[in-house]
Amino acid sequence: MKITRYRVVAEEADIPQTLNGFKDWEFSSGPTTGEDFKVFSGMFKACIKKSLPERARLVKVSDGHYYLSGFVQRGKKFVYFSISDVRHFPGDWHEHILVRTAQSDTDYTGGPNGYTTLAEFSDAADRLLGGTERLKPRLPL
Repeated sequence: MKITRYRVVAEEADIPQTLNGFKDWEFSSGPTTGEDFKVFSGMFKACIKKSLPERARLVKVSDGHYYLSGFVQRGKKFVYFSISDVRHFPGDWHEHILVRTAQSDTDYTGGPNGYTTLAEFSDAADRLLGGTERLKPRLPL
């Protein structure tokens, strides 16, 4: 264990090994991003990538300071997505993901805000990308 400014943080071996393990996780906090968020971010991006609609791809994903955002593209259409700071909005990363249409992978203002869950992310992205493709089966967290 190590002590951070705000709490005792588990060593790397104690960090959840599945995305589902982060549902009740209290993330570390401080001036630099903790190892727990780095592990979570990789798992979250992999989950999104595996559940994309047919012919869609994950583009320009950015890790912030305990939040992340990115774009999904199919053809010339884009969807922007974002999750809130996982330290201050626990649970939002799987129950309240912001999604909206975008003109490109640099359009951070895009269309009207919508929200979806991680389980429904594929369906939401498909609808915003035009909804004409067959969906991939959902993967377990």
